[in-house]
Amino acid sequence: MVDNLVKCKEWIEAALAYSGGTHNIDDVFHAILEGRMQLWPTEKGCLVTEILVYPRKKVLHIFLAGGELDQLTDMHDDVIKWAKQQDCSALTLSGRRGWSKALEKFGWKLQLVNLSKEI
Repeated sequence: MVDNLVKCKEWIEAALAYSGGTHNIDDVFHAILEGRMQLWPTEKGCLVTEILVYPRKKVLHIFLAGGELDQLTDMHDDVIKWAKQQDCSALTLSGRRGWSKALEKFGWKLQLVNLSKEI
C-alpha cells in the first residue's frame, strides 16, 4: 500500500490543489491507511474514494482524481462493482466542470454546483 501511495503522491497533490484546502497529502494518506478512504492506483493516475453514509442513502464519493483521463475512466466499471459490494446505491464526484463532459458517456449527470468563499 505504501508503495502505491508514494507512486500516486504527485497526482493526489495536484488534485488537492482544487479541494479548497480541506485536506493535505498527510490527511489523505492517513485516511487511506486507516481504511476511511480507498486508493485506486493505475499506471498513470489514481482515484481516491470514500464511502459517505447519509440518513437515506449510502454513496461512494470520488474525492480525488489525478493523472491521465483514460486511465481514470477505465476504472469506471470496477469502481461501480466495488461500490455495489459495499451496498452503495450511487456514486458522487466533486471536481472541476470538465468532469461532467468526461463522464457524460457513462451516464453521469450534473446534479449540484459547489460554490465557496473563504472568510
